Amino acid sequence: MKKKSKLSSIYLVIVFLILYAPIFYLMFYSFNSGGTMYQFEGFTLDWYRELFDDTRLLIIVLNTVIIALLSAVISTILGVAGALAIYYARRRRVKNTLLSLNNVLIVSPDVIIGASFLILFTIIGIKLGFVSVLLAHIAFSVPIVVIMVLPKIEEMSTSMIYAALDLGASRWDVLTKVILPYITPGIFAGFFMALTYSLDDFAVTFFVTGNGFTTLSVEIYSLARRGVSLNINALSTLLFVFTMILVVGYYFVTKRNNRSNGLGVKL
Repeated sequence: MKKKSKLSSIYLVIVFLILYAPIFYLMFYSFNSGGTMYQFEGFTLDWYRELFDDTRLLIIVLNTVIIALLSAVISTILGVAGALAIYYARRRRVKNTLLSLNNVLIVSPDVIIGASFLILFTIIGIKLGFVSVLLAHIAFSVPIVVIMVLPKIEEMSTSMIYAALDLGASRWDVLTKVILPYITPGIFAGFFMALTYSLDDFAVTFFVTGNGFTTLSVEIYSLARRGVSLNINALSTLLFVFTMILVVGYYFVTKRNNRSNGLGVKL
């Protein structure tokens, strides 16, 4: 049994090394004064300094963060409402159909989704830019939020709701003081997943960005096509650090919620 556990640990270490090695290689050469990724000549912060002097790139970073936060907030609200609607659907066939339609959107290729949004926005006359990117990000984030929230609703005991109703609580009170507090971990999970998906998305965004507006993923792709520059390494390093901060923040939020619910977290 111990031998099996040791082998699985070695396997996991190898997998993580393979996954993280290219990222750490990229981060290491973001400090290279040589300007290439072939030979490390010396430590420098020039690439980071150059990155922060690029006003256009900073505006793109700001646009990306605004799009990610707005789409995450709106999709979380819509996703929670959608999860409640699926849960309280009276007919089982309707419930299964809604859940299947939600899952189809998750597993659909990003290229198909992006092309579909491009056609839709063109037909209804929405100009490609901030609004089109925001709408597209909300659309592909909502199903993710539903998937994260729905299990928390299903594991909630209905006796809590009936007890609140018997004690005179209104439907609104049940929603705001019983259901939402209970499913808060799922809501936070959905919010952070939507946020990271929005920050990372390239394929869908590539189709719906117009002239004069772009996001970081599309810009990095454009920079990479012009040739490898260590600016990209510096930018990617900062993005990786930001993502790690989000993950750590999500961990502590989840840990605090579990403690407040009396579940506790064993480390």
